[in-house]
Amino acid sequence: MSVSRKLLTEGEHVILSVRTHVKALFLAAVVLLVTCLAAGFLWAVTPEGDTGRYLGWAILGIAVLIVLIWVVAPFLRWLTTTYSVTNRRLIEQTGVFTRSGRVIPLIRINDVSFEKQLIDRFLGCGTLIIYAASEQAGLTLHDVPRVEEVHRTLSDLVHDVQDGSDDDGAPGLAGPAPHT
Repeated sequence: MSVSRKLLTEGEHVILSVRTHVKALFLAAVVLLVTCLAAGFLWAVTPEGDTGRYLGWAILGIAVLIVLIWVVAPFLRWLTTTYSVTNRRLIEQTGVFTRSGRVIPLIRINDVSFEKQLIDRFLGCGTLIIYAASEQAGLTLHDVPRVEEVHRTLSDLVHDVQDGSDDDGAPGLAGPAPHT
């Protein structure tokens, strides 16, 4: 679930790694249940004989196709989408066959905020919105579990990186000027 060690730079370590909340699979679970029930019912009521046998195989083929497209594909997307925070950067990775992602160095992050809809409050997830000093649009991470904890951790890390306390304790960009 976490970032591969070979992608980390020297001295970098993973602080937090999560994947999207399981609620992202709710529709897939409903589709699986309805498809199995419908296919089972239609298989049971098909007539006997050659026509019924071909019709039964057609029903089974359509059910398998529906499950592959609307159940297996979303599950694989959920399984392979991760959000990781290291002591130096935020990494979003997604993809089954073709991996893609976005990396934002912590020092470039300007603002971190979160939103929680009513259902998100019950499920313990939410949307994390990150704005960075970049020409690209902000990064919106949907269905982040424990979004408040992730928000707090990321905000603390951004603050630490910008004041220099993440390395040798010397003041960084936001710290006071050294006395001479």
